[in-house]
Amino acid sequence: MIESNSSRLNESFLQILNVRHQTIAENIANADTPHYKKKTVVFEDELRRAISSSSRDDLEIRKTHFRHFGIKDDNASLIPYQIVRNTDTAMNNNGNNVDMDLEMANLAENQLMYNYMADKVSGHYTKIRDMLQNLK
Repeated sequence: MIESNSSRLNESFLQILNVRHQTIAENIANADTPHYKKKTVVFEDELRRAISSSSRDDLEIRKTHFRHFGIKDDNASLIPYQIVRNTDTAMNNNGNNVDMDLEMANLAENQLMYNYMADKVSGHYTKIRDMLQNLK
């Protein structure tokens, strides 16, 4: 498959947006669960670093000794992310800290970003397909 660093980065961003969607949906589903603490997906600093980096060598784990096990996963995201549980606040009397209005706004924003990135990734492969078809 013909890929570039930017296409791999865009696909990794899509993976993270999918994880963020699942996390927000879990927060919404547990909005009335006593003592549930909302989760957020944190990746923005790593994304900025990956975008500003001219190569992706610093994003990969390197083996420094021939006896080290390889841990490369082709499906793993190039952009490291964390799912963080916010335990500092409480929105309701039952200890739950999910703000439904904020979660719905986050869900809408995430959906817009996902749609944009999906179009961008799809456009990349459409250009490659068109280029290959025109070689006939």
